[in-house]
Amino acid sequence: MTPAGFDWALMKSFLAVLDAGSLTRAARVLRAHQPTLSRHLAELESQLGVPLFERTGRGVTPTAAALAIADAARQMHEGADQIGRALARQRDATTGTVRITTSEVAASWLLPPVLAALQAKEPGIQVELVASNGLSNLLRREADIAVRMVRPAQGSLIARKLGDIAITAAAHDTYLARAGTPRTPADLLRHRLIGYDRDDTLVRGFQAMGQAVTREQFAVRTDDQLAYGRLVAAGAGIGFVAAYNMAHWPGVRPLLPMLKIPPLPCWLAVHREIRGNPVVRRVYDFLAEALPPEMARR
Repeated sequence: MTPAGFDWALMKSFLAVLDAGSLTRAARVLRAHQPTLSRHLAELESQLGVPLFERTGRGVTPTAAALAIADAARQMHEGADQIGRALARQRDATTGTVRITTSEVAASWLLPPVLAALQAKEPGIQVELVASNGLSNLLRREADIAVRMVRPAQGSLIARKLGDIAITAAAHDTYLARAGTPRTPADLLRHRLIGYDRDDTLVRGFQAMGQAVTREQFAVRTDDQLAYGRLVAAGAGIGFVAAYNMAHWPGVRPLLPMLKIPPLPCWLAVHREIRGNPVVRRVYDFLAEALPPEMARR
């Protein structure tokens, strides 16, 4: 049984003196002062209630009690070293800065609640969020992790599909109260539609449904994705947005559930070499787990 008040830290000095055979040599090994080691030994002997060394002209000689506890002391010292290394690895894995890049829309609506949860769980990790649409961020090492709506084709990147993001027609209650609610896809052309300016994605989408439209049939047009979403949320008309935005835009309603709009795939990408970084790996794993439920919100 360990005596009350036993100081395990004194074992380091005990083992140094035991191995060195003298206080002087042990002090050199530990880069400590000899009087400090002598005091440590005296404290340890007092706590254990037995002498550990006999002083001789050439140094010190261990007593039977010292030899009896030597193996246990070495095991304890090795265990302390292992604990120290484990704590250092844990500290290294939970402190540092990770730079994440994603689109402007995802940076504004999808990532914030996930990153807030990450900060609550890992307060030692700092995050830099970059709103950009270019995958070259990872290739030039300008970012550590990318959340993208297109699969990276570069071989030096590791990509993991997180799922599909549903796209829905949507409008604010104020617009619907003023203009009525469309009941069929054909009704859309009788409403004020929010479209893109130079991007022809929506025009091609209507054509795929068998409805030939031109950009001029969209009453409000912008290629800025943030402005596009805000126009829908402000009641400017009917737009086509990621369904997870519904949770952030009070009063905006999904419309026409029968309208089959192709979803956007969501990919988590990281450079092969950076993936071995414990901090990056920790954030990568957290995003892989936390993003799919957020993407599925309505």
